Amino acid sequence: MSQNPTLFHHLLHSSDLVEERLRLKLAPLGVHPRQARILSALHRIGESSQVRLAREFDVSKASMSTMTARLVSAGYISRMADPNDHRGSILRLSEKGQDLLSDIDDAWVAVDDIIRDALGQRKMFELETLLSELCDYLGG
Repeated sequence: MSQNPTLFHHLLHSSDLVEERLRLKLAPLGVHPRQARILSALHRIGESSQVRLAREFDVSKASMSTMTARLVSAGYISRMADPNDHRGSILRLSEKGQDLLSDIDDAWVAVDDIIRDALGQRKMFELETLLSELCDYLGG
């Protein structure tokens, strides 16, 4: 007898809804949620290869190439040849990308505020703790 996967459904559906709220907050900046995460990652780790970013975000090299190409075109990151791998490239946050980070952080805070309004401070903290444990367990 199969059980109704309500926990999974609620987690996945709420994740989609939260991402849509974030998408709306980021739209005026001209970036999508995953692009914002890439910019933030480059800020945090410094320059990085596309291969490393693809691994960190658990996406194919082709997907990461597409996402970063758009960020290069928009002037948010720069790409240079990888001196250790003639087929690869190194990505670096540009000044324009640096300037966008505070607006991205503001969008994330606004989404956190939505979650806090829905759950209250205590439940939000509990949710953050549980989701962090789940991410760690799943290798995130």
